[in-house]
Amino acid sequence: MARKIGSRYTAHQVLGRGSAGTVWLGEGPEGPVAIKLLREDLASDQELVGRFVQERAALLGLDHPNVVGVRDLVVDGADLALVMDLIRGTDLRTRLDRERRLAPEAAVAIVADVADGLAAAHAAGIVHRDVKPENVLLDMQGPLGPGGAHPALLTDFGIARLVDAPRPAREGGRGTGPRSVIGTPDYLAPEIIEGLPPRASVDVYALATVLYELLAGFTPFGGGHPGAVLRRHVTETVAPLPGIPDELWQLVVQCLAKGPASRLRASELAVRLRELLPGLAGIPPLDIDEPDDGEGDADDPAVPADGGGVPAAARRRGVVPLVPGAVSDSSRDTHTSMRVPTPAELAGGAHGTARAPRAAGQRRAGSARHRSPAEQRRRRIRLGAAAVALAAAAGVGGWFATADHDAADAKPGIHHPDPQR
Repeated sequence: MARKIGSRYTAHQVLGRGSAGTVWLGEGPEGPVAIKLLREDLASDQELVGRFVQERAALLGLDHPNVVGVRDLVVDGADLALVMDLIRGTDLRTRLDRERRLAPEAAVAIVADVADGLAAAHAAGIVHRDVKPENVLLDMQGPLGPGGAHPALLTDFGIARLVDAPRPAREGGRGTGPRSVIGTPDYLAPEIIEGLPPRASVDVYALATVLYELLAGFTPFGGGHPGAVLRRHVTETVAPLPGIPDELWQLVVQCLAKGPASRLRASELAVRLRELLPGLAGIPPLDIDEPDDGEGDADDPAVPADGGGVPAAARRRGVVPLVPGAVSDSSRDTHTSMRVPTPAELAGGAHGTARAPRAAGQRRAGSARHRSPAEQRRRRIRLGAAAVALAAAAGVGGWFATADHDAADAKPGIHHPDPQR
């Protein structure tokens, strides 16, 4: 059903939904456009509307081939909308869902495009704050690049800052306090989690996380409860990926450094990635297994083979829903505002390395799901023998205790007081 957006635009069809609003296929004076209509509760927030208008010049002035351009901002009654270029294609999350992981050449080409877009934004003083596959669009009508990659464009600049900038809570409503974490847990830089102001380096960290995910099929610190994900960003070092060239891996590690100053700038990252492209031609996607999230054995009766009701997102490394049991919307947007963890909460353990992936079919020592049938039988026999020995010991111990008690009663001068007296 068509609806008017301001006096110049008409929204015809819903393309997707996210945490901040709904994206429509629309029509304007210059032809087809994408219209991001923000939620009604956001449109009623006068403080947000004021910021929205103040950001107009910066958002409209960001013009780069790898950035989805914002053509107009509409403030009209209950409508608050961004009018953007219409990209004929899909988002990177959809491609990942379909292919799970990409060949290194295609992954690097896509990330290099996004890095170029970030470099332009950072030069204009704009930090994205929510770089993730959902916010990367692939132009299916553009020329194919290295590895058959479609041109990549970064979208939703300013949304995180517009929607979640700190503001006091109102009676009957919720505010975002000054000690909140804003972003998507899997892609948050450690300094944001520790409460520092977001600078350009947080986008580089998030983009390196996206690159890792494109190569591996899962994010380096994701999986399970969002609080655990945040802690891993601060306390764990990234686990190596077997099978990728060392130069590419060192680049990933540098941009996932805990210290912002150790990371490359977006412009440097784009140059370095493009330098690596010729050497990546023909390398197939990695063939690795995801790391185990739990320490339990697959044949442990406490961990049923079907997952035992544990949400699927908690059993794999990847973007996780913020509310257990929640059904993600069509864009699988997991953007959130969370309380900054205290130092004690973050210091859940010493700095360590995240559980490393392994080549497909490679057994991990001590993991029951990768034991051979003979090994599993021997293990069950040992456990059975141990149980019998324990039961026998308990029986003998009980006999000695009873014998000692009877002997004491038989000896003169030894008296057991009656507890009823």
